[in-house]
Amino acid sequence: MIMESCRPNLNIAVFKGGASAEREVSLKSGQAVSEALQSRGHTISEIDLQGSSFKLPDGIDLAFLALHGSYGEDGQLQRRLEAMEVPFTGCDSESSHSSFDKKIAKNFMILHGIKTPGFHVVQTPDPEEVEALRYPRVIKPVTEGSSIGLYFAEDEVSYVEAATLLLEHHDSALVEEQIEGVEVTVGILNDRALPLVEVRPREGSYDYHNKYTAGATEYFCPAPLSAPLTKRIQETALATFAALKGRDFSRIDMMIDSKEEVYVLEMNTLPGMTETSLFPKAAAAVGIDFASLCEQMATMAYQRRTVSQAASG
Repeated sequence: MIMESCRPNLNIAVFKGGASAEREVSLKSGQAVSEALQSRGHTISEIDLQGSSFKLPDGIDLAFLALHGSYGEDGQLQRRLEAMEVPFTGCDSESSHSSFDKKIAKNFMILHGIKTPGFHVVQTPDPEEVEALRYPRVIKPVTEGSSIGLYFAEDEVSYVEAATLLLEHHDSALVEEQIEGVEVTVGILNDRALPLVEVRPREGSYDYHNKYTAGATEYFCPAPLSAPLTKRIQETALATFAALKGRDFSRIDMMIDSKEEVYVLEMNTLPGMTETSLFPKAAAAVGIDFASLCEQMATMAYQRRTVSQAASG
């Protein structure tokens, strides 16, 4: 799985920050990626994205996207870079948009026979709109990440309260049946599934607090699941990656219920990229250290540039 490294001293623009709710996480990812690529001898230009405007330095070979959330993970930046003919890491604009919008992503999953929790998108907290969905329920933004704006409801009263709070800040909300069981994430790298990471919050759910508070969550990689179940989960992750037209890498979040049924929650096209993030954890389990992982991700983008140049030449 380990690819040949990039040629020495690529000029790489690392995009980080952004104006979304995940800005602070992205800054950490960008810093870690920049340091890793510099350690491999590449020239790095860091672009702290504040909005939608930016200027690329001259002589850039590729853009490494260490962004999360809107205008970074939702396809908008990808469309702009495609128009500029600048190769970039990760999924193209179409896949990024489809994956970031949870309603679109789940409809793609259903179309391709991939199990995902029952759901409904609402614009009001009226409980009658979602009466067909069983409790407990998860309420979350249709377009957001890092478990931001994540609520849980055990009954109608708590549902109305949660939906009301979420809709104060978002035009719509995704209401989803909560799958109780084992939470795992599967990294995809170069069209292969990495070892599973099991996520076990010490208390409550894997929300923003438990995701980014040291010691709040335990991680097990490889996840302590049977070989047949592990294989089935990895196959489901690869099927999701294909259904959403993924490219190069992604991270698929999933739930396994007590009957060992596999449910896909979402696909993250730009997973967290600090040395302790889940995607790097999975890569490390197969012997790919953090700097090598970052370089592989850059290599795949750079190879698209060389292929494009050869075709046009």
